[in-house]
Amino acid sequence: MKNKTVASLLAIFLGDFGVHKFYLGQTGQGILYLVFCWTFIPGIVGFFEGIGYLVQSDDAFNARFNGGTADRTPNALNTLAQLDALRQSGAITEEEYQEKKTQYLKDI
Repeated sequence: MKNKTVASLLAIFLGDFGVHKFYLGQTGQGILYLVFCWTFIPGIVGFFEGIGYLVQSDDAFNARFNGGTADRTPNALNTLAQLDALRQSGAITEEEYQEKKTQYLKDI
C-alpha cells in the first residue's frame, strides 16, 4: 500500500529523478522524468506534485494509487453484516449464506 506522506516527500526532494513516480507504480512517467532530469523541469513539477499529494484527501489518494483499499474494510463489514441479517431473518438459507459469504470474500 502506497503512503501519501512518503510519495509527497519523494516528489518534493527527489522529483528531479521521478522517484515518486516509480514508488507510485507509474514507471513510464518515472523514466520520462529521468530522461529530462537535466532540464530541472521534472524537479519543479515534482515539487508541485508533492504539495498536491499532501493536500489531497486520504480517500482520494487511496482511490487513485491504492485501488481504493482504504474503503474496502468498512464496506466489507457492512456487506457481511447485511448478509448475516438476511440469514437470521430467514430470507436466505444457511447454505446460501455460506456460499455468498465465501464468494464475496474471494472477490475482495
